[in-house]
Amino acid sequence: MSELFEPLDGYDRRLLGVPDGTPDELVAFNVAGVLTAADIHVATTVGRLGGESSPEVLLAVALTVRAVRFGSVGLDLATVADSLEGALSVDQRGTLPWPDPDRWRSVVAASPLLRAGVVHLDTELLHLDRYHALEVQVCDDLLVRLDAEVPAPDETLLQAGAHRVFPGEGYAEQRAAAAAAVRQPTTVLTGGPGTGKTTTVAGLLVLLREQAERRGEELRVGLAAPTAKAAARLREAIEEAADQLPVADRDRVRGLEATTLHRLLGFRPDNATRFRHHRGNRLPHDVVLVDETSMMSLTMTARLLEAVRPDARLILVGDPDQLASVEAGVVLGDLVAGLAEHPHTPVVGLRTVHRYGEGIGALARALRAGDADEVLGVLRAGAPGVTFAETDDPVPALREACTSAALRMHAAAEAGDAPGALAVLEQHRLLCAHRDGPAGVRHWNALVEQWLAEATGHHGRSGIGRPLLVTANDYALGVLNGDAGVVVATPDGPRAFFTGGDAFAPARLGDVDTMYAMTIHKAQGSQAAEVSVLLPPEDSLLLTRELFYTAVTRAREHVRVVGTEAAVRAAVERRVQRASGLRRRLQVS
Repeated sequence: MSELFEPLDGYDRRLLGVPDGTPDELVAFNVAGVLTAADIHVATTVGRLGGESSPEVLLAVALTVRAVRFGSVGLDLATVADSLEGALSVDQRGTLPWPDPDRWRSVVAASPLLRAGVVHLDTELLHLDRYHALEVQVCDDLLVRLDAEVPAPDETLLQAGAHRVFPGEGYAEQRAAAAAAVRQPTTVLTGGPGTGKTTTVAGLLVLLREQAERRGEELRVGLAAPTAKAAARLREAIEEAADQLPVADRDRVRGLEATTLHRLLGFRPDNATRFRHHRGNRLPHDVVLVDETSMMSLTMTARLLEAVRPDARLILVGDPDQLASVEAGVVLGDLVAGLAEHPHTPVVGLRTVHRYGEGIGALARALRAGDADEVLGVLRAGAPGVTFAETDDPVPALREACTSAALRMHAAAEAGDAPGALAVLEQHRLLCAHRDGPAGVRHWNALVEQWLAEATGHHGRSGIGRPLLVTANDYALGVLNGDAGVVVATPDGPRAFFTGGDAFAPARLGDVDTMYAMTIHKAQGSQAAEVSVLLPPEDSLLLTRELFYTAVTRAREHVRVVGTEAAVRAAVERRVQRASGLRRRLQVS
């Protein structure tokens, strides 16, 4: 909600341009970089059609349109001024014509736009009609699902199966979570990286299959995730988890396919927000499990809930402390907070970390708690697996690690060792908050390429050793947004190899970027043995606790944080601000 824009020039399309009768109040917000021309055009058009000319109401509608662009579901009239004033430059602060909050609410509440149902003033937020309807629908559907009837489990069989699949006290959390999910129609399974969510999911599917077999039924399972890459990781993770199950149980989960939510619901080329499966044509599955639900938008949640059969189990898996969807909504966080105290709460949490060492675990806990002093204490303590390069000059702190990884990858690629090059790719990741600027991905990709050229004498003309990041799904080739690969020398010329053995001539690949560095958003859901996190300056509006936590928890063995104390404190203290009424609706229902 706090990002502004700086016009490139007087012809920037985000500026209104020539005077067209737009109220001066809205023009002032446009010139300040708060509202774009598109935000204002939507508001003035709605006002003209709905018989509303009040500049205060039109400003509220324009700011609501803007809020949706930045991930909020609605606009909080009482706090928006304070939120945005902090993002303005010092000389701009206090210059914008903000209405008095109490008067503003009264004027908006009396607007004919509310009577027409174009906007809604509800749960302390101003909503556009579409997002109000979606929020109400999601709340209503979830509450109905809490009381839905699903086949009751055979408790003796369930207890025996749970102790077989999750043996010993080390699996007590997973055993309890899986058993709870078998008993209820809807489950929200939460936990940070390394807490065993995939292990729990695999064991849960075994228990559900075993129960269905006892009833003489075939269990139809639908696995999905918001993105194609996340779906592929879900399938791979369940296959890996199957290897740890008792031999007799492995076939109960092996061979399951995972897909995107769009494909699960039935993509329609004529409509980006409607699907073939809906209330009138439900999904056939008995169990629908969705991973990485922190990335699920409000719109997609609504479409999923209306498509799942009332008697089917719905299992939502994710980490509410990670970055939320790039679209409007913070659904997983709302579900966890809104349903935690419900009499039939579906929320089940995993807290014990099994994957990484105590240093990374302590850092993740301090970040979740929002304790900046504790975060700095962990960083400076030199705990195993955690390094803090406290500096405003990141080059010396990152050059050796980035160049070493690039050299190893280049050597393997030149030798034609595709598995070796891909293994190096998974060893180290440099994560940045920005795409552009001195702390951005583009700058650091160019810098690492320069260091590699200086070390090898090659200047990238052949492309051998270049790490690749796919930025758009290519179903014809079978490479998906987020897939990573390396260009390797072969007898037939350079080939881009990807995990899984696929290889293509680089010229056949469309949307790919160099990946010596990648954004933290793109890294969400992936892992590497060692992760270097480059924090931008403390005034970066992208620098938030959720971003920092997501970056840190990508590391399996070692995380290197590079930045200043001020940047660390800013990251911990700044939360992603997304206005949503779903949490309150669920709490009061």
